Amino acid sequence: MAPVTPVAPAAPREPLWRDLVGDVLRRERLAQERTLKDVADAARISVPYLSEVERGRKEASSEVLAAAAQALGLGLGDLLARAHDRLVRLTSRTAPGGPRGAGIPRRDGMCLAA
Repeated sequence: MAPVTPVAPAAPREPLWRDLVGDVLRRERLAQERTLKDVADAARISVPYLSEVERGRKEASSEVLAAAAQALGLGLGDLLARAHDRLVRLTSRTAPGGPRGAGIPRRDGMCLAA
């Protein structure tokens, strides 16, 4: 029999920006107890498209994100800051030897969007 070589655990998947932004939009909409239709109408975008954005299935333009944020009473900067905060929470080491593990550099949460 051949010797068994240990397999290194897979690195955690980095969150996608569209998932982070969509999650922020959905959380804010639900916190306001508003429907997709209500927010989509206020933002002047279609309900199916807003749903896709919230689920991280579409890369929305800055115009669409600004309209959705405004419909929720947020500025685009507020939306992006909340997504950034979520990114930092998801990718930062929580404690020594925590989920990021030893030898993996700490992330500062910087994110670039095209």
